[in-house]
Amino acid sequence: MENKEDGLMDRSFQWVFIAMTGFMAAVFGVLLLHASPGQFRDVIGNPEFQFAAIFTVATTVIATGAAVLVAIPCGYALARQSFPGKAFLDTLLDLPIVMPPLVSGVALLLLFGPVLGDGLSRMGLDIVFSARGVAVAQWFIATPFAIKTFSHAFSAIDPRYEKVARTLGHTSWQTFWRVTLPMARKGILGGIAMTWARSLGEFGATAMLAGVTRMKTETLSAAVYLSMSIGDLPFALTTAVVLWIVALTVLVVFRTVTGTVIRT
Repeated sequence: MENKEDGLMDRSFQWVFIAMTGFMAAVFGVLLLHASPGQFRDVIGNPEFQFAAIFTVATTVIATGAAVLVAIPCGYALARQSFPGKAFLDTLLDLPIVMPPLVSGVALLLLFGPVLGDGLSRMGLDIVFSARGVAVAQWFIATPFAIKTFSHAFSAIDPRYEKVARTLGHTSWQTFWRVTLPMARKGILGGIAMTWARSLGEFGATAMLAGVTRMKTETLSAAVYLSMSIGDLPFALTTAVVLWIVALTVLVVFRTVTGTVIRT
């Protein structure tokens, strides 16, 4: 009787899983069905699409690189160190994940506008309504994903390996670079993939901080929004399909190569 109940539960959960994945496939399958090969050729040859694609790659790579530089020490501190207010600070780092991106964008706009704007302008570092603002917004939204993933990767490493390295004469920096970082490699690669994918799809905070201006601050996500707002459905659908394919490919390749289940 117990085995039958276990089997029934397993099958029930499997059916829910299948139904959910089927729904996801149907949602994104609609995009594929409404984008013809002819539309792809026309849109990909469009100078606006080419600008948005190149601009998106450039800003997301910059944002992801900056996120990794911040997330490695932050993730390690959360995984290995204890300090006053750790739980509160950890929660604070989660806010960009749970808050609407528009709210984050408003906060960034106030910070880099009225608060820091004049000083940054004198240094030639305008953030608001500029290409820099796009990268900053993407970095702000994506970095918490990197921190969480890196923290999980470091936590999964037995601290005894680091202690052994220290007893063999390694300094803390040598232990980190030669022991900890290589052992966390798969988790870090998975985190980089998730971080880049998140910055690729960022729109709300970017729109608030950098604006949505054609051929200036136009990412692929912004291109979808602008095209839909003027009724250019073929351009919007094709661009959306491109975003979907790129994000799916990156995640599948990283999970296949690294064997990492990406968690946040």
